[in-house]
Amino acid sequence: MAAARPTEPFGHRFGDQGLLAQALTHRSAGAPHNERLEFLGDALLDLIIAEALYQRWPRADEGAMTRARAELVRESTLARIARGLELGPRLMLGPGEMKSGGHRRDSILSDALEAVIAAIHLDAGFDACRQAVLAWFRADLDGLEIAKVGKDAKTRLQEWLQARQRPLPVYELLGESGDDHAKTFGVRCSVSEPQVSAEGEGASRRAAEQQAAEAVLAALDKVG
Repeated sequence: MAAARPTEPFGHRFGDQGLLAQALTHRSAGAPHNERLEFLGDALLDLIIAEALYQRWPRADEGAMTRARAELVRESTLARIARGLELGPRLMLGPGEMKSGGHRRDSILSDALEAVIAAIHLDAGFDACRQAVLAWFRADLDGLEIAKVGKDAKTRLQEWLQARQRPLPVYELLGESGDDHAKTFGVRCSVSEPQVSAEGEGASRRAAEQQAAEAVLAALDKVG
């Protein structure tokens, strides 16, 4: 099993290292694992993001804020943030999950990130938890526009290309890995004008396509 390292990787210094270790322990590695923490972290994350949107968007209606929250707390977003925090290598997984690359799977990463949120809350209180979470989500919150809320990455990429009368993107399945009940899909998204491509990974082909499309959009933003 890979051991959790007692460092400060998440913007919080844990007083109780046991909480951090539990948050990073998948059920495949035995008890105590992180499922109860995940339950609490999910609720805390919803509250923190809802409060942030309420404060940032004083004129937005309930529907817009609901769609924005759903976009921010969806599995692929949490998994991307978890990768940025290098959470995967710190996970404690059972032999089967380690062999199948569980530390790279969106579902495991997103669940573990929620568990870390709960662990910070239990270790130091809500204010410390909110501070850490808002730091992780700052770029996503800053980049979110009301007009774009509710449109997924594939739709936004298609609209970007159509507005410039350019060919539509091509999605290529690169492969699948993992057991039937917990597969990971790899997809490449390519556009020809300009020539840009990016790869995505997810628990479904659609999720992988969305991640790849998001990466292509980010690249297109840079080339103009």
